[in-house]
Amino acid sequence: MGNRLSKIYTRTGDDGSTGLGDGSRTGKDSPRVDAYGTVDEANSCIGLVLASPQLPEDVARLLTSIQHQLFDLGGELCIPGHAAIVDADIERLEQQLDAFNEPLPPLKDFILPGGGEAAARCHIARTVVRRAERECVALSRVETVRPEAIRYLNRLSDLLFVLARVLARASGHGEVLWNHERRHG
Repeated sequence: MGNRLSKIYTRTGDDGSTGLGDGSRTGKDSPRVDAYGTVDEANSCIGLVLASPQLPEDVARLLTSIQHQLFDLGGELCIPGHAAIVDADIERLEQQLDAFNEPLPPLKDFILPGGGEAAARCHIARTVVRRAERECVALSRVETVRPEAIRYLNRLSDLLFVLARVLARASGHGEVLWNHERRHG
């Protein structure tokens, strides 16, 4: 097992810098810290989905596995040159996406975030994953980011959208469809 944190505060970041996994230091506002920080935020949002009451067991197992992969991805982004996410991880997401999407009816309208507590939490996780993806793309403009990291986040946000649809239906609330023909009074 790696090093354990015996003391949570170190005071080394009081100057606005933080340590990367390779021992170098960078600003807390750097694109790299934004990227792995948002991956951490996405992981926390998935934890919030997992805390939802009556979450289907297959969804809970999948999301727990994804949390481990997001932790790996955060490590990849925190350690320049490190590789943790591979094509097989992306392929597994695609397989899960296809399996959960197959029984759903085709979409004819946009869906609004909602559809019950678990589905709404899943929509929040989806939007944070999308932000993490944008921040990884921004980081890739100035530093090296492996394309697998960006593809993983892209596929994960798609999977979370499908899981939000599944959870909305499982809750009995159903999906909230955007009414583009509504009247304003």
